[in-house]
Amino acid sequence: MGKKFQKALRDGRGQRLWRKAKTLIPGGNQLLSKRAEMFLPEHWPAYYSRAKGAYIWDLDGRRYTDMSIMGVGANILGYGDPDVDRAAIDAVKRSPMSTLNAPEEVELAEELCRIHPWADMVRYARTGGESMAVAVRIARAHTRRDIIAFCGYHGWSDWYLATNLERKNALAGHLLAGLEPKGVPHGLTGTILPFRYNRLEELERIVKKHPTLAAIVMEPIRNVEPEKGFLQKVRKIADKAGAVLIFDEITIGWRLVHGGAHLKYGVNPDIAVFGKALSNGYPMAAIIGRRKIMQSAQDSFISSTYWTDRIGPATTLAALRKMRKVKLPQQLARVGKEVRRIWLRAAKKHGLPIHINGVLPLSHFSFEGADAQAAKTLFTQEMLRRGFLATDSLYASLAHTPAILTQYAKAVDTVFGVIAAARKKGGVKKALKGPVAHTGFQRLN
Repeated sequence: MGKKFQKALRDGRGQRLWRKAKTLIPGGNQLLSKRAEMFLPEHWPAYYSRAKGAYIWDLDGRRYTDMSIMGVGANILGYGDPDVDRAAIDAVKRSPMSTLNAPEEVELAEELCRIHPWADMVRYARTGGESMAVAVRIARAHTRRDIIAFCGYHGWSDWYLATNLERKNALAGHLLAGLEPKGVPHGLTGTILPFRYNRLEELERIVKKHPTLAAIVMEPIRNVEPEKGFLQKVRKIADKAGAVLIFDEITIGWRLVHGGAHLKYGVNPDIAVFGKALSNGYPMAAIIGRRKIMQSAQDSFISSTYWTDRIGPATTLAALRKMRKVKLPQQLARVGKEVRRIWLRAAKKHGLPIHINGVLPLSHFSFEGADAQAAKTLFTQEMLRRGFLATDSLYASLAHTPAILTQYAKAVDTVFGVIAAARKKGGVKKALKGPVAHTGFQRLN
């Protein structure tokens, strides 16, 4: 990173505002995954002025190509998709809120149930974490039981973080190692029990010890394919235990097939939860499920004013139409395959051992060695210098065109060479212009 560019970033409007934000907002912002320290401490642009397609402009007017997390997975069609934005603008013009309900709610419910024939009813929220809390509340209301078995990451709510009340590091591998469940009521101790993906025996042990489960909560797939029969056996265990099977499709939904990933594997849950890509950047989440179970929402109190705004359902309908029209899963698979090829080719050329995993639309790599996190930070630093927002993962989007991938390939080749040279010259950390990036979620599946 050149000294002039380094100074421009460190003293730029983005970093100045980020430093100010941390004095006004706990943690600096609302989402761990978007904190500047997760990418490039002291030099990450932090804020954007506008975004379009695969491009983001920072507060100083510099344009970057986003080859990282694309709005943390929300912008599956790219930033500012014209069809989705048109629906949002139309909803605003007709008022996004009123005393009466938005008819788009019913139209969207019909569409979601059409795509998922096993589902009969739909409830809405606006974020992933709260939608998972809604799903768990419905499951507990339906079964009149408390204990949940789960696998993977499912948000910030008390029901989930209570995992660490019984054993301090129970969430290690699912969320963050050593996470303190401060603020979570101790009365929830023992109500949420983890098992690992593809480890059926761990779930069986939980059910044997706690035969009256309220629910089994998991992503149908995340980083690795389910072993043969795994999801089918989880389905049978849920049926035998009388537990509600909840599939968290907030991240994976719409990326592998049009609808939930469970459609690809032929295993239907009792409840499925969608968010992120559902509406291409507008706040929206949907909880769909079987009628008998969903009706139990009426036996509890699940209600919020802004779950009724018009923009969420309107943009979701537009996004789903666009996804279907462009055959989005096939497009994302193409991007994922090419990005993996780029990483592997550059790694081989420069003698950098890497591991690649994840499903194609959510591909990521990791450097080998004790300096892996420093190498990742250097990758982000040098890619930023070349005009890319880049880290060790890519959320593929429709906006990642062949031309953009060609430019990305050239930059990756150069930067992998920089990392290899830094290792030979005494260490990657010496090439960093700031601290090593913080670590994030450590996912099991």
